[in-house]
Amino acid sequence: MSDIERFARPGVTRARAVVHDGRVYTVSTSPVKSDSMEEQARHAMKQLETHLIEAGSSKSRLLTVTVYIADMARKAEMNKAWDEWADPANPPQRACIGAVLEGADLIELVAVAALND
Repeated sequence: MSDIERFARPGVTRARAVVHDGRVYTVSTSPVKSDSMEEQARHAMKQLETHLIEAGSSKSRLLTVTVYIADMARKAEMNKAWDEWADPANPPQRACIGAVLEGADLIELVAVAALND
């Protein structure tokens, strides 16, 4: 298992990112639990970018992102934050799915990115 690198705190049973075979697998939610989908989306994307950088990648290396949204009627708010955040020269494949999320979470991002060269 030496070819797998996990980014987790000791004693925690989930990793914020895992690196294997030239790819970073990561997930993020917003640390700020406001009622604003746009605000939560911005914070979740910022956290996603931090995870990618820590693991040796970047948002320009994203391959795919699955966006789980608590209320699909608010997808336009998430899209506004996404369009300002995403790298227009290197857009990933993206899918949005309506889901019941935990607590006050309005959005969760699950992503796969290539490692930096």
